[in-house]
Amino acid sequence: MRKTFLLCAACFISMLATAQLLEIVSTQQLTIPANEELKVAALSPKGDYILLTNDVNKGLMQYDLSTGNIATITDAEGAGWGVKISPDGQDVVYRERYMTADQTLRNNIMKYSIKAQKGAAIAKGQRDLSKLVSAKQANTVAINGDLHMVLTQGSKTTILTPNGADQAYNWASLSPDGTKILYYVSGKGCYTCNLSGNNPHFIALDCRAPQWYDNQTIIGMHDEDDGKFLTASAIVAYDLQGQKQILVNKEYLAIYPYAANGKIAFSTANGEIYLMHVK
Repeated sequence: MRKTFLLCAACFISMLATAQLLEIVSTQQLTIPANEELKVAALSPKGDYILLTNDVNKGLMQYDLSTGNIATITDAEGAGWGVKISPDGQDVVYRERYMTADQTLRNNIMKYSIKAQKGAAIAKGQRDLSKLVSAKQANTVAINGDLHMVLTQGSKTTILTPNGADQAYNWASLSPDGTKILYYVSGKGCYTCNLSGNNPHFIALDCRAPQWYDNQTIIGMHDEDDGKFLTASAIVAYDLQGQKQILVNKEYLAIYPYAANGKIAFSTANGEIYLMHVK
């Protein structure tokens, strides 16, 4: 069963004192297995399924949004972090993290076919995750072991550090039209740049785990903690000029949003999964 919430000024969603970048149509809480602490790991490009993982990124499950059915893809350690889905939604690329005999962390990069319901390794024994990229794309961007961005265009690979080589980069992704890169710099905030790694453009300090909604709109989380525990977290939309719209108030502890095809999927720190319909 799904629970559908009507949106009003006093309940789940707030747009007070912010710009209106997206129109929120509805929000649904999705039913997940009891006693499971799950979060959203990805949303398919067509918006027809969500990938779920647990609170420490172990395992990966496919949640079919039309039927509510859940199928296990893998139980591997680390599979839920940085998972990628091909543009047609048919392939899922994830990692299997393991410890070697000499206590070195390594990763097998795996590709899972949704149609065939089986996976195979595409790279083994990797120390960084630069090969953890969407399949069936001409251009891809990833993060390497030095926490720098790696842009691959056909057979050409370029290391990009638009804010300096001394910075740590995360959550890099290409805009839907393939002309810009969205990324987060640790302690500095969310930025975009061009494919040459030039013209870094500041979006917001507190837009973490940023994702493209469309070529002009970004969503992310504004999370707060007391040094040990999450104390507040909102889901916020931004345009490229830095205007923002609060989609989910911070008291709901909403985290890690993903957007596709008029939908935004996100989790809460309490293990709830929501699907928001926007336009």
